[in-house]
Amino acid sequence: IVDGFFIGRSVGDVGLAAVNIAYPLSALLQAAGTGIGMGAAVCISVCRGRGDTRGERGHLGGAFLLLAAAGVLLAVSLFSFGTPALAALGARGEVLEQAIVYLRVILLGIPFQLAATALAPLIRNYDGALAAMGAMIAGFVTNIVLDALFVSVFGWGMAGAAGATVIGQIVTAVPCAFYLWRVTFRIGSGPVRPAGHMCGSILRTAVSPFGLAMSPLFVIMLLNKAASVYGGESSVAAYAVISYATAVVMLLLQGVGDGSQPQMSLYFGMDRPERTKAVRNLAYAFAAVTAVANIVALCILRAAIPVFFGASGEAAAMAAKAMPVFTIGFIPIAFCRVTTAYFYATQHNRPAYVMVYGEAVVLPRMIGMDGVWISLPVAQILLMLIGCGLLWRSCRNRVKDSGKVSNETVCDTPAL
Repeated sequence: IVDGFFIGRSVGDVGLAAVNIAYPLSALLQAAGTGIGMGAAVCISVCRGRGDTRGERGHLGGAFLLLAAAGVLLAVSLFSFGTPALAALGARGEVLEQAIVYLRVILLGIPFQLAATALAPLIRNYDGALAAMGAMIAGFVTNIVLDALFVSVFGWGMAGAAGATVIGQIVTAVPCAFYLWRVTFRIGSGPVRPAGHMCGSILRTAVSPFGLAMSPLFVIMLLNKAASVYGGESSVAAYAVISYATAVVMLLLQGVGDGSQPQMSLYFGMDRPERTKAVRNLAYAFAAVTAVANIVALCILRAAIPVFFGASGEAAAMAAKAMPVFTIGFIPIAFCRVTTAYFYATQHNRPAYVMVYGEAVVLPRMIGMDGVWISLPVAQILLMLIGCGLLWRSCRNRVKDSGKVSNETVCDTPAL
């Protein structure tokens, strides 16, 4: 988003479109790190709740091993197939050239991007919420300052914006790594050494947070392609502005779910379902308030936001008109983000998979630009209904397993 702001003002619509098209490949790195980090965090927190120090250390070692393997795999894949992938995502001509420049620099920072996104959720599960927040803010501020310097002052364009992003990730990764290094001395004796079955349990849980990060990007790819077909470069630039604005809201709502995960996993490991339910319902309430506040804000600022990102007159008018349509989905996505976090935090992996990957599956066929704009809110409403059904089914299964109905069952479905 920061890169899009400075590139839009420096390069214009071509730069906006290039960053938006290249971003899904860049975000693949962050999604991999988030998936491994969150998957390990859930397993570690459950082990802490059970008092299983050996399992806790084993899962921590498994996270390190999986991060190293992911780094090698992603480096080989993206350096080999990055350019064809950009073309497949809809980049053409000058947009493709600019996107290639951006992606090549981003790929130089693969180890740091994986570490920054993986270590933050891990240290949150070791009472490091403030440390994680501080590290993320430090990286974000660094990114802003260096973007202003590299792009606006030095005129380095796409390469400068990508370089600022990589350095920002380094600034986030270093304090997180130091915090985690200190933690390893507090969790009992013995080496932090992975076991095969522990890596497997991390990966089974990691599929959900990985998909949670990638599913919106898959939707962005589909909508970028459709906008390019039905409206051309101006439509792609308009959708870039909308995706930047709505991405802030999506990340806030995902943050509510991620923030509730350590407590839900800990209470799940302690077999305290009433506390798990209380944390989850608090997250529902907080996510709903966040969604409503952002609906109001984006509707009021819908004309100013495209200008802020440097969109041209045609693209700005198109984005301002379509912005309120996208806000329709904020309430459903608030419910879905927390529900998904609840499922994977309590190791209910199958319903979590449905919630994560369902958005792309239920996305309706798009006809014309109006169809492109309305398709995502419709998919989010459908996914919310699916989530309600999964919660109800989870409740019935728990009651059946326990043999009695309890007023404190963790599966009570909240009023919408």
